Amino acid sequence: MTKMEISRRDFLVTTASAAGGLMIGFHLSSASAAANVNAQPWLIPTDKEGTEVNAWLTIDPTGVVTVRVPHTEQGQGALTSVPMMIAEELEVDWKMIKAVFADPNRHVRNNNEYVTMSTSGSNVVRTQHPRFFEAGAQARERLKAAAAKAWGVPVTDVVAKDSTLTAGTRRGTYAEFATAAASVVLTDKPKIKAPDQWTLLGTGVNRLDIPLKVNGSAAYAIDTRLPNMVYAAVKCCAVPWGDLKSFNFDAIKGRPGVIAAVEMKKVAGKTGGADMQSGVAVVADSWYRAKTALDLMPIEWDFGKNANVSTASLLQRHMEALDKPGEVRDKIGGDTQAMIAAASKVVKADYSRPYETHMRMEPINATVSVAADRVDVWAPSQDQAAALALAADQSKVDPKNVYVHTTFIGGAFGGGGGGNTAVTKQATELSRVMGRPVKVVWTREEDVTNDKQRGMGVNRFAVALGTNGLPTAWMSRSVGVETRADTGITDMPYLVPNRHHERTVLDSHIPTATHRAPGTNQNGFMRESFVDEVAQAGGWNPLDWRLEMTKGLPKWQIVLKAMKEKAGFRTDLPKGEGMGVAIMEDHASICATCATVTVSKRGVLNIEKLFVVINSGYVINPRNCSEQLEGAACWELGTAWMAGLDLKDGRFTNTNFDSYQLMRIGQMPPVEVAFALEKGDTWGGMGEPSGPPTPAAVANAIFYATGKRIRSTPFRNHDLSWA
Repeated sequence: MTKMEISRRDFLVTTASAAGGLMIGFHLSSASAAANVNAQPWLIPTDKEGTEVNAWLTIDPTGVVTVRVPHTEQGQGALTSVPMMIAEELEVDWKMIKAVFADPNRHVRNNNEYVTMSTSGSNVVRTQHPRFFEAGAQARERLKAAAAKAWGVPVTDVVAKDSTLTAGTRRGTYAEFATAAASVVLTDKPKIKAPDQWTLLGTGVNRLDIPLKVNGSAAYAIDTRLPNMVYAAVKCCAVPWGDLKSFNFDAIKGRPGVIAAVEMKKVAGKTGGADMQSGVAVVADSWYRAKTALDLMPIEWDFGKNANVSTASLLQRHMEALDKPGEVRDKIGGDTQAMIAAASKVVKADYSRPYETHMRMEPINATVSVAADRVDVWAPSQDQAAALALAADQSKVDPKNVYVHTTFIGGAFGGGGGGNTAVTKQATELSRVMGRPVKVVWTREEDVTNDKQRGMGVNRFAVALGTNGLPTAWMSRSVGVETRADTGITDMPYLVPNRHHERTVLDSHIPTATHRAPGTNQNGFMRESFVDEVAQAGGWNPLDWRLEMTKGLPKWQIVLKAMKEKAGFRTDLPKGEGMGVAIMEDHASICATCATVTVSKRGVLNIEKLFVVINSGYVINPRNCSEQLEGAACWELGTAWMAGLDLKDGRFTNTNFDSYQLMRIGQMPPVEVAFALEKGDTWGGMGEPSGPPTPAAVANAIFYATGKRIRSTPFRNHDLSWA
């Protein structure tokens, strides 16, 4: 029985086929049972599925169009939005569309054929849409040219619609002309539709990946099984960039299934997000055995010079830096500081947020097989070309001989995804040493300890108010451990005549990386909470204040006016109830949130509703866009309400879900989404913009409910009780 394996996926698949009964399936390890994603029908290599019309799509004899998607699918809908954009221009029947992941090896081998495989920065639609449109239009025009030649008619007489080509009484399918179309060379760049000509885009389409995720057939990197594969658990120094002094493998080498212990070596000067830190891995015939042995193995660490750093000491450094001048990042008008010093009415406040972690639901993992002439990689990366480069660098194998097998991702949220941490290099190195495939899985504690965090940040604000209650001078100073420490502060939209902003970036031994809506995520809470303080001090309704201070900025006005019209915002609710608003720009989208909360006299917070308004310019799939906005609001709300890393003795102490709390499902409020779109050339992101304004909207609502102003996160650390 110890050799029997049944995974979550096996259970879902077998029970789903049991016609209402319970069927238990037993999975026996074998070469034929390997969960190589390329063995699944969903991801069969597309060059075997029909004629390649261009690098982005093939057409098979039945007319099915297989679209190659160069971006990963982490729940944001890329596997649907990319085919939608191509299908719109191709004029193909949506029922005939199939999506697969593009081949990273082909991308690298052909000099970045898909331009980029990065899935970050809300860029799939926002920045990539021109090439998707062109790919569909190019294929359409090739098909029309092939039909025109066969029929002996001008290409202008050929009409493409719903997978069919017509010219007068002549009629043919895309499948009939696919082979001929593949050899057509276009002399002119194909014309792209104007948005008012769209027929598919702008309609609500179900995501293509949902059925696979419901029935359990969707493959994630952690599901990978390979013949002769072994497992590794890894432990690196808990104080980042500390050193491994020694480990005693003799103490555990006799334990069941244990094969080896391998030192993980950092490289001097290499401190990037995906570089290895000093540590040790135990390799065994199962991950549980590897992890259990690793926990029992005596290890001695040299924690280094940062072993006495704590949250308190870091916050003190930040606050001390606030008292000193920083780099001037924005200066408008006259001597702002002198104006504030001379003003009769001044509003001042300091805000802060701690280190925060990604806490992806899929544990950080990677499986790598290093052979003499090729390397195969399965890693949950937001950029498969980057994962390929990591494995190539560690194995010293030519990148053209490295093959990354794209899988679904169980949460990424920035930082390149779990596969762009050191785990891919660790798995590559272990496979090289062991001479066989190795799967590395980090424990949740290892994940939090060695993830790339969202950095601690503080902001100081001071504003002078004029006789009309509006700011005449605005001074701000940001201090953080990342260069994005003042994103959303230095580029705020509010039209204050005199403005001065400074930034100081501190060094820290804690590695940092992007998190969902980088920079604006933290600063949205700080800036927009302080905006409410300024509005209230001047006697203004906070929503009207924002409308007044963004006059002449139509992209902002359209969102704020829609919020005023639709959200029902008011400031006169009974004690214990409150509404709050906030607005931020992120990845070229303007997004506002109105939060409604109740707070009991004992201080128990309940978020009743979030109302989100966004101006992204265009919406490809409103159903999917709403899902993304709901998800981003949930992500940032959970972090600001519940989370925050605690540092002691140079290392984090709350490294699992019991101590690093996140919002529970019952605490998630309903989210209503409204689109207030200003057409033009604006293509804004959708996967991140609703996150940054949401915590501030909730904090502002809490103020109206309780009279208590929250200037730091997490909210749960504050006493919200009232009498």
